[in-house]
Amino acid sequence: MRTKQSLVIVLMLAAALLLSGCAGTASARELIQQTNPTEPNRTLTVTGVGTVAVTPDIAYVTIGVHTEDKDAKTAVNTNSTLTTKVISAIKAQGIDPKDIQTTNFSITPQQQYDAQNKPLGITYLVDNSVSVTVRDLEGVGALLDAAVQAGANSINSIQFDVADRAAAQAKAIEAAILDAETQAKVAASATAGVTLGPVQSLLVVNGSAAPAPMYAARSMMDASAAPPISAGQMEITVSVNLVYSLAQ
Repeated sequence: MRTKQSLVIVLMLAAALLLSGCAGTASARELIQQTNPTEPNRTLTVTGVGTVAVTPDIAYVTIGVHTEDKDAKTAVNTNSTLTTKVISAIKAQGIDPKDIQTTNFSITPQQQYDAQNKPLGITYLVDNSVSVTVRDLEGVGALLDAAVQAGANSINSIQFDVADRAAAQAKAIEAAILDAETQAKVAASATAGVTLGPVQSLLVVNGSAAPAPMYAARSMMDASAAPPISAGQMEITVSVNLVYSLAQ
């Protein structure tokens, strides 16, 4: 019996020593981790810009009719008659009806005053504007001339653009990435102990387009001849952000 009790005591003491040893080992490992933390990954972020010049192949023109009268109904009727003629003239220039869209119709009462600032009564101002998409740029001048001849007395703007930007956008992205890569290599070579690693992330920022010449608002255009219109060129710009890891 005493022999069995002694064996049990010995086994219990051995187990206690083993547990104590494991706890000591765990504490040591924790201490090592605290005194030697893992070094965070180092990165380099660069921004590249790419620009591509393109020739516009489409134009957006806003053409309007403005009328005034002391009677609101008369002002509206006059405006409607002229606008109908203008739209017919636009269609006669080969513009598809789906490319003609009304963008504004308004009736504005305006108080009139004499030289002594005394009220004379109300005049009603009526405006009707249509946005026209022109896909044949060589016909922009003739279109404006025909619209004025039909009764248009307000050309609010002419904005040139490209109908399909996909190809130009892709070239701009390629140029932007090349620019970013060049900057990263220069920065790494100029900094001691820095070696570029692989790219961790790439972000393409939405591109912007520098507009081609936009012709400001003109009222009562010279109807003696078609105005000369030049589309010029426009630039599409894209920027990208590259994040490189740096070799340890």
